[in-house]
Formats: sequence, C-alpha cells, structure tokens
Amino acid sequence: MDKNTITGFILIIAVLVGFSYLNKPNAEQLEAQRRYRDSLAQVQAPSNSPSGGESPLPQEGESPPLPPQGGESPPEGGLRGAESSDGVFTLENDLLELKISAHGGQIRSARLKNFTNYEKDSLYLFDAAESSFELTFTTANNHLLSTKDFYFEALQPTANKLVMRLHAEADQTLDFIYTMHPDDYLVDFDIQATNLETVLSPTAPNVYFKWVQKIRQQEKGRTWEERYSRLTYKFLTDEFDELAESKDDQKDVTNRLKWIGYKNQFFSAVLISKRGFESARLNSRVIADGKYEKEYASSIAVPFDKTAVNQFTYFLGPNKYSLLKSYDATKFAPDEQVELEKLVPLGWKPLFRPINKYLVIPVFDWLTSWCSSIGLAIFLLTLVIRIVLFPLTFKSLMSSAKMRVLKPQVQAITDKYPGQENALTRQQKTMALYKQVGASPMAGCLPMLVQMPFLFALFVFFPTAIELRQQGFWFADDMSTYDSLISFGTNIPLIGDHISVFCLLMTVLQLLNTKISMGQQATGQEQMPGMSVMMYLMPVVMFFVLNSYPAGLNWYYSVSSLITVAQTVGFRFLIDENKLLAKLEANKKKAKPAKKKSGFMARLEEAQRQQQALLKERQKEQNKKGKR
Repeated sequence: MDKNTITGFILIIAVLVGFSYLNKPNAEQLEAQRRYRDSLAQVQAPSNSPSGGESPLPQEGESPPLPPQGGESPPEGGLRGAESSDGVFTLENDLLELKISAHGGQIRSARLKNFTNYEKDSLYLFDAAESSFELTFTTANNHLLSTKDFYFEALQPTANKLVMRLHAEADQTLDFIYTMHPDDYLVDFDIQATNLETVLSPTAPNVYFKWVQKIRQQEKGRTWEERYSRLTYKFLTDEFDELAESKDDQKDVTNRLKWIGYKNQFFSAVLISKRGFESARLNSRVIADGKYEKEYASSIAVPFDKTAVNQFTYFLGPNKYSLLKSYDATKFAPDEQVELEKLVPLGWKPLFRPINKYLVIPVFDWLTSWCSSIGLAIFLLTLVIRIVLFPLTFKSLMSSAKMRVLKPQVQAITDKYPGQENALTRQQKTMALYKQVGASPMAGCLPMLVQMPFLFALFVFFPTAIELRQQGFWFADDMSTYDSLISFGTNIPLIGDHISVFCLLMTVLQLLNTKISMGQQATGQEQMPGMSVMMYLMPVVMFFVLNSYPAGLNWYYSVSSLITVAQTVGFRFLIDENKLLAKLEANKKKAKPAKKKSGFMARLEEAQRQQQALLKERQKEQNKKGKR
C-alpha cells in the first residue's frame, strides 16, 4: 500500500468523521426564564389540546363563537366594542389582498393575486375558518381580556391602511393599525395603547398573542409538500429552528424570538416583532387527510409598551430566496437580522447551503431572468456546474485512463501469482507497479468525493425552488412536482399510482453511464464479488426512490448523467493511450529507489506476510485431507 493510497484513505475517513461531528445537533443554549411558566399558566394556549383532539378552530360548516354585541363588554375590563355588527374591510396592492374583520380586529383572509393552487383556483394562505388571532392582556384589576371578544371600530379605511379601534373612556383607546405598501408582501401591524395605563395591569409587562392557522394543500404532491410544511422560528440571534414536519410536535421556547413562521412548501405566513417575542409555546399538529395538511398554534409572550407604538410586521407571500434575502437590505434595519431567507431550506449549513447560496441560486436566478423555458434553464445550470467541476472530472478520468493502459501489466502480475495464497504478493507487486509509473487507484476517488457536496446541494435546491412551480416542460405541466404521464389510478407498492417519465429517463441514462464507466475503468484488478451487479442495481433503486420527486430534480439528474456519458466517451477519443502508456513507462525508468519503509508500514507488511503464511498452511492441510 503506497503513500498516495494511505493518504486517500485518511482523507476519506477525515471527511466522514468531520461530517458526523459537524452534523451533530447543537445543544440548546437557552436559559429558562422563571416568569415564563407563570405567564403560560395565565394564558392557556389553544395548542394545549392533545394531538388527536379537537382543533381550536371551528370545523368546516361550523360558525365561530360570537363576541359580545356592541357596547357589551366585561364590566371589569374597561374596554368596549363598536356599536355596529361584524364588518369586513379590504386592504390590497398588486400582489396581495387582505380581508380584515371587525370581529377581533384580525386578518380574516389572505390571497396572493399572482398565484393559483394546483387546481388553478385562487391561492389563499387562509380564510376566516382557517385562522384565528387574538391579543390577551391582564387588566388593572387582574382580569384577562381577549380582543376576540370584541367588535372593533374601523376608522376611515383606505385601500392600503386601516385602523381598528377599541374604546375605554373618552380618551382611552387600543388600536390595531394595518398598513400595506405598493408591490410588497410585507404588511405593517402596529398596536398602540393610548392612556390605558390605568386599564392595563402595571405589573404585567407582557401581553399574549394566540395565533392558530390550518395549512392548506396548495400543490399536487401532498406527501412531498408535507415534508416542507413546518412551523419555523428564528431567535434574536442567528439561530433558526423548526418543529418536526412528520409528526405532532410541541415546544416551549424560553429565549427571545425575532419571528415565527407558518410555512408550507412554497408559501409562508410570518409574524415578525420589532422588539422580539419574550417566549412562546409552539405546537404543530398533522392532519392526515382532507384539504388541510397541518395545524399550527402559538401562544406568544410579547413585551408591550403602554405609551408607544408596538411594531410588528406580517410577511404573507412566496418562499422565494432572492425576495426574502432582499428584505434585510431594503425593509429592515441592519441590526434587526430578520433573515427571512432561512424559510427556504437549502441543506446542511456548513457545506450544502453555501453552495446553493453563493453559486446555484445566483446562476439560476440569472438564467431564469432571460430564459423562457424552465427545462432549458435547468439544462444550462447543470452545464455551468459541470464546467466548474471539470478540472476534478478530468483528473478522475485521467486516473481511470492510467489504470486502463496498465491493465495488461496488472493482468500479467495476476497470471504470475495466481491463487488466494499469493494475494499479498499480487497486491505488493501491483502497488509497486503503480508507484513506479506515478499512478494510484485512489487518485480518482478524491475528485469524485469533492463533487459529492454539489450533488447533495442540488438535491436540496430543486424541491425548494419556487421558480419551478407550475412551469411546464415537455410532458410535465409542473416541474416542481412529479409528472404523471403514465398513471395507474391505483396505488402500487414501491411505485405509487404513476410512473414519472423524467425519472424513467434518468434511470435509463444512469444505466448507460454505469455500463460505459465500468468499461472505461476496467483495470485488471480483482473486484469484490457482486460489485458489477450493485453498480447496475443502484440506478434501479434510485428510480423507486425518486419516482415521486419533482420532475425538475429528475431532469437535472438526466442532464447530469448525459453530460457524464459525453465526457467519458469524448475523453476516450481525445486521449492517445499509446502516448499515455509511453509516458508512464518513462516514469518507471525515472523512478527513484524505494525508500526505507517506516516502522508502521514495515509492521503492517509483516502482519500481512504472517497472515499469508497462515493461509498457505491451512491450504496445505485442506489439500492433505482431500487426498485422504
């Protein structure tokens, strides 16, 4: 075993060990705040029901509970609602339409104007039966009041601004102020208390938001969409976390939060705090079937200033990375660190996310800005990445070529030292040959290993790229989900109810790539039994895995496999193997005398010799027994 081989093994082991270490989940550096538990005891979160229990929202066809009529407020509260019945007011711009209800002063529905769901209907993030938001606070005489128990009065509503007001005495008010901006998915939500110092408790610095929302199915591939539907949240620091996506989950967060997001695969509703949220109890409940996928609920402790405007912001829009990233530079102060782009999952932060962030997304955004075909954009993106990686690919192909031209000499060593008892000698002679000519079987492994992060980064990128959503190419009408040109109408084990043609194309091209690569890489050395079968079996296994994955991802793999085939075949024609062999033979003549082996290598070879001698003795004994 030569020095290059040992170095290769050490590098592979180091990468694997380093990956395992860095991939360990970070320990939560969260200090418990003593008043947190007390605050939760005062306000029971709607998510406290067991995961299999009833929803805190009204079911379909069921009317929500009515608040007190105008002027009827709890006598101990000091606040009173409007004299009129429930009303709904509209705020809108070119991107977003909101309906604000006088009942509770909350957003009743949110519609994204430039998007439709998979059935081509208007895309609503939620409507009145699917979302509930209320503010709960403690009064001066230690009673709890909730805004859901009142009708608000609307003050001079316009198309982009609405003030919803509750009254106490003549000059005592509580206002919810909604402000929209042109061509923006951000909505300012300000809460202002005026002269309520004697109404609100002086010993309770926090008020409480209770926010519940059902998550609609917006995409054709429900199972795939559920994987990306998660309750997410960001701390005031750089840390970001989320609840489990595949099961019911609940978490008490005691460190301060910057925002809480209710997201599905391509769209999110996010509540952002200017000052930060003090703490929160977060709950995610999976809904097995129907038009909803999940239900999220939060009970949030919020620092509340009774003498100033309390500033919050809603984001109600698409999970487009470049859009979300731009908000930190254009909409928020630099010290706020909102970082809404973290809603878009781009893979493991130390390695895959930087590749997507600094290479894949900028190139893809540029391509889609002028390329009318999403399939062509993916083709060009794959081509650009393969060009960037070509030096590594060239080195790997060159290593395979060296192994190939040395095959006759390796075969001669195998013929000269046949049998299991000569395995050590064969290995030593073969490695000595490689060392003399300046070749190594491991030389092609490291370049391939370096390319793996790009493969995994793109595997994460395509299912999260909203640019693919409802964009057709060839026989697929939506590259963000599976194509179902071949559909069975019934579920078949391992396959599902369809065959994705893009996935089938990918499998055929990978099988072709395997056949050509194995022919190109034949070195004459002994291979592990069944290795050839495993190489051909891998693309078949990948077909069953990727059949329900987005067509855009399978198209990328198809293009990548086609480029690999072209590179492998083209390299074979461009490289003069006779000249390459002559160069290797010249290296053999220039080879320096073997250096004295290190103590470790000497002990290793001695152990191998002893093992070989033991094998020979056992073989002799078996031969004697056979003759008897």
